[in-house]
Amino acid sequence: MEASLVSAYHRASFSSASCQNSGDWLFELPIASCGLKLDDEAVRVAVGLRLGLDLCIPHQCQCGSPVDARGLHSFVCRRAPGRSARHHALNDLVARCFASAGTPVTKEPTGLFRTDGKRPDGLTLVPWQSGKSLRWDVTVTCPLAESYVTGSAREAGAAAELAASREEEKYASIGSEYLCAPIAVETLGPMNTSACQLFAIWEERCPRRQAMTGKEFFCSREFRCLWSALQRCTVTRHLASH
Repeated sequence: MEASLVSAYHRASFSSASCQNSGDWLFELPIASCGLKLDDEAVRVAVGLRLGLDLCIPHQCQCGSPVDARGLHSFVCRRAPGRSARHHALNDLVARCFASAGTPVTKEPTGLFRTDGKRPDGLTLVPWQSGKSLRWDVTVTCPLAESYVTGSAREAGAAAELAASREEEKYASIGSEYLCAPIAVETLGPMNTSACQLFAIWEERCPRRQAMTGKEFFCSREFRCLWSALQRCTVTRHLASH
């Protein structure tokens, strides 16, 4: 099937959708109280992206930019709502995972700044490895965006890796006294290597690990909520371009 995909767009969507765990949200019970319920429009857009289908008729975004039938501009438009909510949802999840592993953290720590005055998304308050605290930054990227689609068509997760390397460069001025863990998640599921390694350490240190396999931990309530939140934010951004 993959050999029959001609365009980079379809190869990228197929590759990302085929990654392990990227479609776990499709199998969850729609429990609203657990943050797992998606409305029909969210499911339509999320499934359409995974299958590389057209999502709308061509039109003009509220920012003035053209939107094609795939609706890709809405996922990169800086004026579309949902970016901040999506970022905070992911950062809250990361902080809860550290807490589950018994590691106290602080979000947006004071005293740590990059050259433009922005702070990391979080910092462990005790040494994480090798006697050093760990600082992290989270970001969400769309592998079907024009700047990422070529790399994503060649390899699943390429957009996440590129976004993670850019996050590292932004905070290079902070110094080597802290460990760095960029956490990049693609809208279709794949994550960067350092994020996957971090999740493996959380699994090892989590008190619940004796009763859970790696698959079960990865798909525990927090992560199911993450994937559902990503889909809701995606459709919010898509609808905002109409």
